[in-house]
Amino acid sequence: MSKLAIVIDSTAYLPQNYIEQYQFRVAPQILIMGEQTYQDGVDILPAEFYRRLESAKTLPTTSQVSPATFHSIFSQELEQGNDVLALLISSKLSGTMQSALQAQEMLPGARLEVVDTCTTAMGLGFIALAVARAAEEGASLAECKSLAERAIATTGIFFMVDTLKYLHMGGRIGGGARFLATTLDLKPILEVRDGRIEAAERVRTKSKALQRLLELTENRIGNRKPVRIATLHAKAESEAITLLDQAKDRFQAIESVLSEVSPTVGTHAGPGTVGIAFMAGL
Repeated sequence: MSKLAIVIDSTAYLPQNYIEQYQFRVAPQILIMGEQTYQDGVDILPAEFYRRLESAKTLPTTSQVSPATFHSIFSQELEQGNDVLALLISSKLSGTMQSALQAQEMLPGARLEVVDTCTTAMGLGFIALAVARAAEEGASLAECKSLAERAIATTGIFFMVDTLKYLHMGGRIGGGARFLATTLDLKPILEVRDGRIEAAERVRTKSKALQRLLELTENRIGNRKPVRIATLHAKAESEAITLLDQAKDRFQAIESVLSEVSPTVGTHAGPGTVGIAFMAGL
């Protein structure tokens, strides 16, 4: 039986121990700061990125993984006799899916599937973990693709940003644009819904916003079990750790993950962002 190689893009930003355990192939997104180009998570890591962002005169820009990069990754795995399943950031947030599909067209007849997960960050991460665990138990390429497609409906992300400036400038705000007139003392809460970033609520003060993230997550999870929880942050580790401790107890999570926001996502979300990602009922 062929081994299944699972390809994810770097916006998932799975902790390194998961990358190593399940041997994920990570396709790095591209970050452009001034005249320098970096591979997300390879040439630049979050700590350095946010330090440089604070003094940057212009907002960094991002570019999706190229078709050539996907073709190289896919070809390497196929040449080793592996089947390949790519699980990628929402096509409504990035052109990454289109790049992967172009690479797939260059490999006709290959045992290769590409899935739009309609999410990002640890929403994508949890889908990838579910598939990797199924593959370890012997699930086929077709079975793993089907599982990934079913898993999409079990995931969600709510997050709070300090400011909508970065999402607005990066063109990623979607339905959250109606919050642009938010006064400075209100914190916007957004969610990844149907593959887009949409407005959820505005909450006064950051502490109340963090508690509201828990409430909104609880409402969305309902009675579904089991629950897997992750908190994610952009230069707000202590808040994300506290939130994760609360979420683990509140949802009786069977798995909990602390994850940083990748530099390419952080470009659009901005420093101070804190969020909750979940998978429930799978």
